[in-house]
Amino acid sequence: MKIRDFLIMMKISTKFNIKKQYEIYQMVSQLSEITLDDVSSLTVNEKDCMVLKECFQSQKLELEIALNRQNGGILTIIDESYPMNLKEIFCPPTVLFYRGHLNLMQKNLAGIVGSRLISKYGQMIVSQLIPVLCHNKIVTVSGLAQGVDTLVHSHTINAGGQTIAVIGSGLNKVYPRDNFDLQKVIGRNQLLISEYPANSAPLRHHFVERNRIIAGLSCSLSVIEAKQHSGSLITANFALSENRNVLAVPGSLYSENSTGCNELIRAGAHPILSAEDIIEETLI
Repeated sequence: MKIRDFLIMMKISTKFNIKKQYEIYQMVSQLSEITLDDVSSLTVNEKDCMVLKECFQSQKLELEIALNRQNGGILTIIDESYPMNLKEIFCPPTVLFYRGHLNLMQKNLAGIVGSRLISKYGQMIVSQLIPVLCHNKIVTVSGLAQGVDTLVHSHTINAGGQTIAVIGSGLNKVYPRDNFDLQKVIGRNQLLISEYPANSAPLRHHFVERNRIIAGLSCSLSVIEAKQHSGSLITANFALSENRNVLAVPGSLYSENSTGCNELIRAGAHPILSAEDIIEETLI
């Protein structure tokens, strides 16, 4: 079996967490093909070894792989088109499933995230920033969640720009349901990415895991609005740990939605006073 097929098989088996998948990839990365004997020699426990061996002979797994190929493209960490900045992060995804234009990942990418409960202030900020970024050929990256993410993608499309959505479910699932049409448009005309097989449900831990992909793909990561301890701050911390440029929109001291952003700025994040601040930190 070719290593590329082995990585896809391991991903779709859903038996291993992302850390284990990457550890096994590192063990086999120098091989061009792998056999059952090679699997037996891997430094994994007996249970994991048995799971991998079973996958070699699973007809159900072959059907799952075919299903994922029918629903879009499959990108592995050994493919030439896999973006280098994503490969260099801690525990990069070994396999990504996608629909749309894969070449968008090779452009100037600005991650933009924020609160699901976006305020009128946040809506105004997004509506002013996005057209300028699009005019400067910057591709926006977000998570297709309710609130800021949804506005980032929709404003980008309306401005004639390009956007990448990294979702926390399989490509055949839509979450939130209100984004059914938007997800369809992104998968057809932009780029829709998932680390999870086609029919995977939007589980809570998936959203934390996908945040590292948003941060890893992007040259800069901007937080529009964020409460204390929000998911957007998790994404910002991923970005900081990977030496990405982190920016935040300052807000009122009396706004709960701005608490996280103000704290990021106090900790050293670049304040966003105009779209030019994001452009400067993205076009490096």
